[in-house]
Amino acid sequence: MSTEYDGDVLHARLLSLRDEAYRQFHCRLIPDVDPARVIGVRTPQLRALARELERTGEAEAFLRQQPHQSYEENNLHGILISRIRSFDVCLTSVDEFLPHVDNWATCDMLSPSVLARQPQRLLEAVDRWLHSGEPYTVRFGIGRLMAHFLDEQFSPAYPEMVAAVQSDKYYVNMMRAWYFATALAKQYEAVLPYFAEQRLDSWTHQKAIQKAVESFRVAPEHKQALRALRRTAGRAKVQPTNNQEETTC
Repeated sequence: MSTEYDGDVLHARLLSLRDEAYRQFHCRLIPDVDPARVIGVRTPQLRALARELERTGEAEAFLRQQPHQSYEENNLHGILISRIRSFDVCLTSVDEFLPHVDNWATCDMLSPSVLARQPQRLLEAVDRWLHSGEPYTVRFGIGRLMAHFLDEQFSPAYPEMVAAVQSDKYYVNMMRAWYFATALAKQYEAVLPYFAEQRLDSWTHQKAIQKAVESFRVAPEHKQALRALRRTAGRAKVQPTNNQEETTC
């Protein structure tokens, strides 16, 4: 049962959970977000608040209210969507929310597992997201391919979709590199030609190899082969806006 909620009361609740030292630290990780919009609430507290909103019946009303005032409210929105159990309701909620996602952290907070229950419909949505032209919508689409289509449902068509993405946005290309590094851990033989034949742009090629070599999931002999495939020229034109996100991803 849906219950109306008071946005001012919720905002005051978030302010009561504020950790100023954490806020200052976290602002450095999300340079695209106006610091004035960041309250400084840790993720476990947001997850607890999401559960509370569900218990009181206020979650549905909150999800209808967009755009939100603060960065934390956007993250809370992503957490609540990720807890939706209906595929159709979840997909609609995702599509309504993605235009308001303005940073990598909120994008990655949005991780609805229910979408994996209907793989074909999810793939149709992923294709739409990848062609949206909106950087965080594209990043989210790549993230779904990485989360749900690198194991038993893998197809060589899926890395082709990621390789076809053309962007000059750091947070899109970091996700592309993250995808291929994860694919090297899970589908090494299938994606190795992207590196051996240099099918990726130089920055994504180099960054994916770096991440794969640093990963404990990649076999030592594979790491050795990947080191030999590092490029010595053609360094990236896309540079990180903040080095912190590089380690977080």
